[in-house]
Amino acid sequence: MLITCPYCGPRDVYEFTYQGDANRTRPDAASIDQAAWNAYVYDRVNTQGDHDEFWQHSGGCRMHMKVRRSTVTHAISSVEPVRGHPPRKAPAKRKTGGRP
Repeated sequence: MLITCPYCGPRDVYEFTYQGDANRTRPDAASIDQAAWNAYVYDRVNTQGDHDEFWQHSGGCRMHMKVRRSTVTHAISSVEPVRGHPPRKAPAKRKTGGRP
């Protein structure tokens, strides 16, 4: 499976680390509601079809991203940075020859 990192381009899945389900809402950090925390930590929905997941490019730029992947075919339909940073541009090509 290839994941297209917004910074590094297409890379093998072995360069990435799965970080969890991107569809769940974390309870407020100050919450003492035990049922809400138990549901967040232990309850999982096993969906069939497109699913949002958090991944980290741990073997490359270390960027966290949200990946939309089909749980049936493993086809990836979208990848976006978690923090919303635009992908960096490739460096401009240097002119060869004399000095400017």
